[in-house]
Amino acid sequence: MVRSLWSAATGMIAQQTNVDTIAHNLSNVNTTGYKAEVAEFKSLLYQTLQTKTTTANGANKPISAQVGLGTRNSSITSIFKEGPFLESRSDSAFAIDGEGFFAVRTGRGEIQYTRNGNFTWAIGNNRLNLTTSDGYSVLDTNGRPITVPANYKASEITVTSDGQICYPDANNNPQPLGMTIGLFQFQNPAGLEKVSNSLFRVTAASGQAINEATTNIAITRSGIVQGYLEGSNVQVVDEMVNLIVAQRAYEMNSKAIQASDDMMGQANQLRS
Repeated sequence: MVRSLWSAATGMIAQQTNVDTIAHNLSNVNTTGYKAEVAEFKSLLYQTLQTKTTTANGANKPISAQVGLGTRNSSITSIFKEGPFLESRSDSAFAIDGEGFFAVRTGRGEIQYTRNGNFTWAIGNNRLNLTTSDGYSVLDTNGRPITVPANYKASEITVTSDGQICYPDANNNPQPLGMTIGLFQFQNPAGLEKVSNSLFRVTAASGQAINEATTNIAITRSGIVQGYLEGSNVQVVDEMVNLIVAQRAYEMNSKAIQASDDMMGQANQLRS
């Protein structure tokens, strides 16, 4: 009976993590650039009750008897499926059409990556600097912060589909300023380490960032759409179904614990 108690307990713990993951997805349904997460499971060790042997008549019995000892969470994987494009009134809102990521430099000087293109033009050091809502510098294809002269009007700065930053000349024709918003890809984006504010950090599992502008690797380059933001790719209906399934699994595991406890109670009440 101890096996059943432990196995059911591990099931409840695993399903609680599953519910936590689903709740996190639902809470971020309106977070720009958020990627839905999926909890995955694996079985624990098996205990061998009987190895393959022969019957009383000498016939082969090749199938052994093993009982599992429960489950646990193996990983929580982000699904990098592209979210819907949502129109924005901001001139510094950008959505990525493709598999690329924006690169930003945090206050500690670390380079992190995001799909959240809700940027702003902030004044600093007598320049207009393209930053995130937290003030992190957005980087160009050369890994440098994107800045323009302070006398430029932010509302007149445009960005082409390939990321070139332009400003109108005397004839009101957009002219490139020699800067391009950097876009980067990863061989295994699921291996990125999740940080707050829809930011990701490079790990050995993700591989190093691939600069779309300079790489020799055959990749499909991404595009930039100004005036739009990429919404969360969370599917509310799917998450609600998953929540019901997880709740039912949690309930069934609790019933298994109750049944095991009742059986142990009956065994303790036996009289010789």
